[in-house]
Amino acid sequence: MDWTGAILTLFLFIFAIMFLLKKNSSRNNSSHNLPPGPRTIPILGNLHMMDLKRPYRTLIEWSKEYGPIFRIKLGFQEMVVLTGYETVKEALVNQADAFADRPVIPIFEDAVKGYGLVSSSGENWKVMRRFTLSTLRDYGMGKRTIEDKIIEECSVLTKTMETYAGKPFDITTILSAAVSNIIVCILLGKRYEYEDATFLRLLKIVNESLQLSGSPAALIYNLFPKLGFLLGAPKKVMKNEKEFQDFIKTTFIEYLQDLDENDQRNFIESFLVRQKQENMKMTHGGYFHNENLIGLVDDLFAAGTDTTANTLRWAILLMMKHPEIQRKVQEEIAKEIGDIQPRTDHRAKMPYTDAVIHEIQRFGDIVPSNLPHSTTMDITLKGFFIPKGTHVIPLLTSVLHDESQWEKPHEFYPEHFLDSEGKFVKRDAFMPFSAGRRICAGETLAKMELFLFFTSLLQKFTFHPPPGTSKDALDLTPGVGLISPPMPYKTCAVLC
Repeated sequence: MDWTGAILTLFLFIFAIMFLLKKNSSRNNSSHNLPPGPRTIPILGNLHMMDLKRPYRTLIEWSKEYGPIFRIKLGFQEMVVLTGYETVKEALVNQADAFADRPVIPIFEDAVKGYGLVSSSGENWKVMRRFTLSTLRDYGMGKRTIEDKIIEECSVLTKTMETYAGKPFDITTILSAAVSNIIVCILLGKRYEYEDATFLRLLKIVNESLQLSGSPAALIYNLFPKLGFLLGAPKKVMKNEKEFQDFIKTTFIEYLQDLDENDQRNFIESFLVRQKQENMKMTHGGYFHNENLIGLVDDLFAAGTDTTANTLRWAILLMMKHPEIQRKVQEEIAKEIGDIQPRTDHRAKMPYTDAVIHEIQRFGDIVPSNLPHSTTMDITLKGFFIPKGTHVIPLLTSVLHDESQWEKPHEFYPEHFLDSEGKFVKRDAFMPFSAGRRICAGETLAKMELFLFFTSLLQKFTFHPPPGTSKDALDLTPGVGLISPPMPYKTCAVLC
């Protein structure tokens, strides 16, 4: 038998089949008008062209060539990228239901198995979101009760800063601890001292996991999960997750021992009471099980700590970088509220301070790539066909820096949020919390925290770079991670 001829015939047959499939696929693509995108290569797709540390930068560049909606392929995963305010709004707000799902991301799937809030989809996500929003409101989100807790924490934070007596220090840990205590109060019904070893460990592993989850190694793992054994980052994230989840399990087991349905003291107890009620109904296929509780606490602790804390880190860095803006904020605080404790009611009387806080969020751009979405149905967006189940990246950084929406998109410019008379103005393209169905569940709480912490700090302190460091030498390059923090820095908090 002529094996050479047989093998050649087999290859020609396979090649012909592949050609016909590709031709058919191209015909379908053409008829469906899929978005354009850069040329791919086998196995890698467009991965070899990406800035792996800050992939959103590559996506911004591609949007200039391929338009506001384009298609990429990373490994074997096809994705559609949405850029610019008009496109992202059309998808997430105007066609919210079609873009409401979350794709499976291996590093998150390993951690919470699609439960909780951030990574879940479908009915599970709807039930958990309704419960989360109503329970957060029950424990004071947007109300005077939680405002009082934030004010108490502001006092502890400012007193802690006073102990540095104007000498340089790294603000990261105490800011994270202060902000985290607010969500911890809601979740666990308590606060931790900033020096508490357990608390510091939890803050460390959550921060580390968020950084590693946005690292090049995590990106490679999400695209090629079978390579996980070669990559340190996914292993470290899973080790951290196990430690954090063990803490959560121990905590809610303690609460189970003296659970009182008529005296619910925190988020975990409210969930456990609901779980007990569902079990008594003999509900099959219910959602109030321990996996969802672990996922919710995990999501809320991480999101309620790192996003706001890193925004405040950006705030202090930007005040050092722009002392004239810091001075104007302090002048408004002195004029409008003097030495009394800032409260949310004061915001309406402080348009410049409000504008500065909004501009910090816009410029800081702490979730540049957003969290990915997935389509729940076949959809046509601005003439392009996007099939059901498509992995979609609504690029928030492209909205917060959209040149058609902002006068000086790449500069720190509080006047973006002020009219000609100095009054605060809302901007539709201000989307740091995302938009639509998947908008951040803690947006109201985060806004309250940012205003109260920022005004309390600037009422008491003026922030300077360390001696020998000029404001021009301060680095505004964003760090690497799922959340984009500023680079590590030290500040001098000098009493006013």
